[in-house]
Amino acid sequence: MRLLIWLHRWLGAVLGLVLIVLALSGTALVWEEAWIGVPGADAAPADEAKSLAAIVEAARDHAPDLDRITFASDGFGLHQAVYGDGGGVYIDSGGRIADRWQSGWERPELWLFDLHHHLLAGETGEIIAGLVGLAGLFFVVSGAIIWWRTRRTFAFRLWPRRFSRSAIVRQHRDLGIVAAPLLAVLFLTGAAMIFQPVKAALTAPFSEGAPAKHNGGWRIDPGNPAQLLTLAASIYPAARVRRLQFTEEGLVLRLRQDFEWTPNGRTYLRETGGAIVIDAPDGTLDKDAVSEKFYPVHSGKVGGTAWKLALTLAGLALAMLGLFTFFSFWRDPRDRRLRNR
Repeated sequence: MRLLIWLHRWLGAVLGLVLIVLALSGTALVWEEAWIGVPGADAAPADEAKSLAAIVEAARDHAPDLDRITFASDGFGLHQAVYGDGGGVYIDSGGRIADRWQSGWERPELWLFDLHHHLLAGETGEIIAGLVGLAGLFFVVSGAIIWWRTRRTFAFRLWPRRFSRSAIVRQHRDLGIVAAPLLAVLFLTGAAMIFQPVKAALTAPFSEGAPAKHNGGWRIDPGNPAQLLTLAASIYPAARVRRLQFTEEGLVLRLRQDFEWTPNGRTYLRETGGAIVIDAPDGTLDKDAVSEKFYPVHSGKVGGTAWKLALTLAGLALAMLGLFTFFSFWRDPRDRRLRNR
């Protein structure tokens, strides 16, 4: 037990600041659609193929080298176009430019996303964030074991009674056990999106999905977005068109069917030389269907306001747990000793 307490404290002290950054940035991103504040963000989205084709043309007319365009959704009424140089624009339903940027640093939602997912350090930062998530799971499990010895003194407090070492430890212990279930979900889903072994472990009870790709002999003019959008509407009339990507091989259109949780969907129409191949799930609860739910659960893209509030409470609790204990640990040398308290 003494060693477990020592590991819990020292890992928390070393990783505390990273956990605070992940907690606060993630909490802000849960509500990004409410605070982006660009004119037209609260407009109703247009999803007819003809209207979306006009949006694509407006994005292509604005600047060359269009990389992708993410279409408006029920929660956010602007279309986002991103270009090969890193710049981008928001386009309203009338095809007008609502806002533009030359780099992600000019839009808070973009650099916050990069901070939360990659710690502003690309693939290396993503791996570090994943390892911190795995450490977070250790904190949840070890913290619950440590708390069990003192469960009879439990008293829920959002704030320490005073800023003494003992009061901070008690508040940390009791707040942590309350937030533990939600934090475990966040740490597990976050790590599973980064590390294949974690993903495999969580999806192990489910069967492998059937091959999803099929070619129905559909053809369009090569590189013609309007025809691809029209074809998608005829094949999947109930699906929402979410993203159009321009790749070296051709166009890639993403749709979201009703049973999919991922905001941009996992239904793909891929165009190469005019030929269309569809890669789409069928709604079966298999490994891919389960893993598809990690991101929307982690980010609050499902579950409505209630789940967003739950994630907000978890994020703020994690930030508070990290902040108080980090400074308490490094301020008080007694916390750096192996003590059985």
